[in-house]
Amino acid sequence: MVDTGVTYLTLPDAWKERLGDLEKIENVDFQTANGEIGTGAVHGPVRIQLEGFRPIFSEVLFIEMRTNKEGNYEPLVGYIPLEQIPVAVDMLGHRLVKVRAVDLK
Repeated sequence: MVDTGVTYLTLPDAWKERLGDLEKIENVDFQTANGEIGTGAVHGPVRIQLEGFRPIFSEVLFIEMRTNKEGNYEPLVGYIPLEQIPVAVDMLGHRLVKVRAVDLK
């Protein structure tokens, strides 16, 4: 799920071992949209690639995450990886679109 109010690519702790031995950079405190407060661990660098877009190397935030009603996790793609790729959110089309030029202002 893309959430421009989220900073990092945010994944469940349960997936951490799948990505191999990543360097832990720091612990960070977070607050969710529903007001829940917690602590997660930033790891990296990680190769991130959203389907149809170029890969980047960035950091990922691992948190204790609950599954949805179907028993699946819902990872969050935050604004840092979106800006690094660079892609923008098309609110009318409900999709991600390639940014034609990066902002250097």
